[in-house]
Amino acid sequence: MTITDGDPIAATAASPDYVQSLARGLSVIKAFDAEHPRRTLSEVARATDLTRATARRFLLTLVELGYVRTDGSQFWLTPRVLELGYSYLSSLTLPEVARPHLEALAKNVHESTSVSVLDGGDVVYVARVPVSRIMTVSITIGTRFPAHATSMGRVLLAGLSPAELDAYLATATLEPLTSRTLITADGLRAELDRIRRDGYCIVDQELEEGLRSLAAPIRDASGGVVAAVNISTQAARYSLDAVRSELVPAVIETAAAISADLARTQKH
Repeated sequence: MTITDGDPIAATAASPDYVQSLARGLSVIKAFDAEHPRRTLSEVARATDLTRATARRFLLTLVELGYVRTDGSQFWLTPRVLELGYSYLSSLTLPEVARPHLEALAKNVHESTSVSVLDGGDVVYVARVPVSRIMTVSITIGTRFPAHATSMGRVLLAGLSPAELDAYLATATLEPLTSRTLITADGLRAELDRIRRDGYCIVDQELEEGLRSLAAPIRDASGGVVAAVNISTQAARYSLDAVRSELVPAVIETAAAISADLARTQKH
């Protein structure tokens, strides 16, 4: 991350530029998620590896700032935390550009559609049009999944440079999320080669049993892969042959349309 026009700054825990209290405060916010929307003080302390006294100070500070509420025994986030990501999301033209295309795609195929970007080893959802609940976890803007087990993640990994892909594979933990998940570096490299050749990716029940998804790359004005668009469906609704014949052309067409609009936006 470059802060000024000078050298890039990378503050680590051992650096004098590292603000430990800020890191701890953010860890307290991140302790709340879809599975744990409310936590007690003890639960927050355990989740963040902080003492009860330290966790209490951070929680009460966040309450005072309006990011957290409490009833005296439990704590939960308020909508104000969305402000923390607003600057990033509002600086993106991508969600705004993609939204009408996602809506049209969802209406056409009667399945949920999404757009994600790559953040480290995860995909992060930045736009979504749900049609039906087909996963056991709720997906919203900001939801993250491991890139190696998702169609959008693989499309984005396929768009990395060789050096960037090597760096990802050197540190990635390719965890088996189902019995079908691809978990070898060589296997993933071969799959990414195929994605670059074919221009799309299909993932069959590797993120969750019963879920099939497919994705295609969204490119910027220079031709680089900056995001991915996908369709998610139940395996019982579409066979793999049907996914290839009916859904793949639709997602490729949508990716091309979003890419074209994004390129026009970037030229203005």
